[in-house]
Amino acid sequence: MADTKQVDEAKDTKAAKAAAKAERRAARLAKQIGAFAKAHGGAEAQVAYIGERGSRIVLVGEDGGWGDLVAPTHAIAEEAVRKAGVTVHEDFDGKFAAKVRTGPYEWSRMAGIQVGGPANSNT
Repeated sequence: MADTKQVDEAKDTKAAKAAAKAERRAARLAKQIGAFAKAHGGAEAQVAYIGERGSRIVLVGEDGGWGDLVAPTHAIAEEAVRKAGVTVHEDFDGKFAAKVRTGPYEWSRMAGIQVGGPANSNT
C-alpha cells in the first residue's frame, strides 16, 4: 500500500510543478503583451493553434503596429491574453486585419521577386 501512496504523491508533485511552470509562462507572456499594448496605445489579439509548437498570439496595436508571440500550449496562450486584458478575436478577419499597418520591408518580404522585392534565390 505504501508504494502506491508514494507513486500518487510523485504524480501530484509532478503535476503541481507543471501547473506552476505553465502559470509562470502565461504571466511572462501577459507581461510582454501588456508592454506591447502600452507601446502601441492598446492592443487586440488573436490566438491560433500552430500544431506541436503550441499557439501563436498575434497582436495588433491601436496604432497599426503588430507583432506575435508563441506559447507552448493553447491553454497558456489563452491564459496570457486573459491576464493581459486585451480584446481577443476568434478569427483574423478582414476588419481586424485592416488595422495592421505594414511598411516597405513587410511588403518586399511578402511579395518577394514578384513585385521587385528581394530575390529569394542567388540566381
